[in-house]
Amino acid sequence: MGKVVLVEHVSLDGVMQGPARADEDTRDGFVRGGWAVAGNDEVMASVLGQRMGSDGAQLLGRRTYEQFYEYWPRQRDGNPYTDALNRVTKYVVSETLREPLPWQNSVLLGDVAEVAEVKRGVARLTVLGSGVLARELMRRGLVDEWLLMVHPLVLGTGRRLFEGVEASLRLVESVTTTTGVVIATYVKEGA
Repeated sequence: MGKVVLVEHVSLDGVMQGPARADEDTRDGFVRGGWAVAGNDEVMASVLGQRMGSDGAQLLGRRTYEQFYEYWPRQRDGNPYTDALNRVTKYVVSETLREPLPWQNSVLLGDVAEVAEVKRGVARLTVLGSGVLARELMRRGLVDEWLLMVHPLVLGTGRRLFEGVEASLRLVESVTTTTGVVIATYVKEGA
């Protein structure tokens, strides 16, 4: 059986909303989008490059899938991440999208319950962003590992990763970047 790995940028107060762009996620009047960009450096790129690997698939919620699809397939700058995202199988959990999905190698899952079956057939399902999906996966006990990039800032507002979720985790690895971001890997306590 494979594992589900959440890969998330979070602030010290647990906010995960809109890390990459100002207009990424303005739900609930959130105006602090793009907060994680200043924390990117070569250390983070290296750690993420090593950890993402090629032995699995992506698991995305509808909003993240649509935002990724608007950007990544159109990139022509030679970024290896572009090719990797285009090639990888992308499982998309959505009750509103319909087949066929527009991005190559995309598979629609109509419900979170289907993730358990997919998990049996792949080595790793990596969840990027997808906050609503991430919280539901945690509530159902389907997450095996958390790769959190904890940025040294407090946003005070915004959607939080562990909102309405209880978890007992054990730290198994940590790396601090040159910008002060702590990249921490956690597993379920007792795992």
